[in-house]
Amino acid sequence: MNFSIRSVAQDTDSWWDLPAGTANTIADVPGVRVGHVTCLEGTARTGVTAVVPHDADLFRYPVSAGLAVLNGFGKSAGLLQLAELGRIETPILLTNTFGVAACTTALIRGAIEQNPEIGRSRATVNPLVLECNDGRVSDIQALAVTEAMAVEAISAARPEFAQGTVGAGTGMRTFGFAGAIGSASRRVALPSGREHIIGALVLSNFGRPGDLRVLGKRIATPKAGPSDPSDKGSVIVIYATDAPLDSRQLSRLSRRAGAALGRLGSYWGDQSGDIAIAFSTANRLSIDSEIDTVDRLGEARLEPFLCAAVEAAEEAVLNGLWHADALTGYDGLRLPVLRDQLSSRVT
Repeated sequence: MNFSIRSVAQDTDSWWDLPAGTANTIADVPGVRVGHVTCLEGTARTGVTAVVPHDADLFRYPVSAGLAVLNGFGKSAGLLQLAELGRIETPILLTNTFGVAACTTALIRGAIEQNPEIGRSRATVNPLVLECNDGRVSDIQALAVTEAMAVEAISAARPEFAQGTVGAGTGMRTFGFAGAIGSASRRVALPSGREHIIGALVLSNFGRPGDLRVLGKRIATPKAGPSDPSDKGSVIVIYATDAPLDSRQLSRLSRRAGAALGRLGSYWGDQSGDIAIAFSTANRLSIDSEIDTVDRLGEARLEPFLCAAVEAAEEAVLNGLWHADALTGYDGLRLPVLRDQLSSRVT
């Protein structure tokens, strides 16, 4: 999993300030797992990706969370309650726009199976599903995403996982190139010597062809690639950390995704749903607790974590694009691959 954009870009150490984690993925945060299901049946070029924050029952033991809606052109589920309560209580599912309903139902059924009292003697559950529109490559009208795919993605979640045109990233397009799922991480050392990890996983489907910047260098889209005058399509950034951040601090962290997208060349166009969420695994919350006693990072120590969020999200997008493969869309469109461009352009 260490094979990444760093394989061809020789100046990463001068561009990025912080060291990567061992695997350089979101799963460097202990307990976090990722799973994919890819669907290439008929005219579908789509899938589901699951991010699981920990192994316990998330409804009973939610994680603290925050979010930032950079541009709200999206159809996700669960964001309103996440913003209000500052916690995540199901696995996080990523999929295409028309797959949100199936994934939402799958999360509800899974939570009820673990907790039969949901919606009766206990409150309802807040399923969290985020999406990007893969309709330029996949026949989105096929409604190919099913509940079974969502369940399978969660079951497949592991610390080691694929990046590129896989799972929810299968039919995505980024800056005119084959879009993808990508991930990266950063280590943050506090003055005491205590060290924490911030990991990012990105569903990348944004950016105007010709605008991409790799480590500050503009990378043109091949002439054979698609041309589009607007920055649209959407991007979802998921941050995980083992640092003890509360929901307000996690929301501050999430907003730094915007800086990462800007460094890559995006201006968050009118029809782009640009959303970031962040969660912390540091404090084990319980819905049965009368009082939760938690640790919280001192505000004055947050600075390097904000830098880490920018760097991890930027590299996650690039790693996803690096791992992407050429895929022929339902109408014959074949997107160029960034890896081919970088082999000769980035030194």
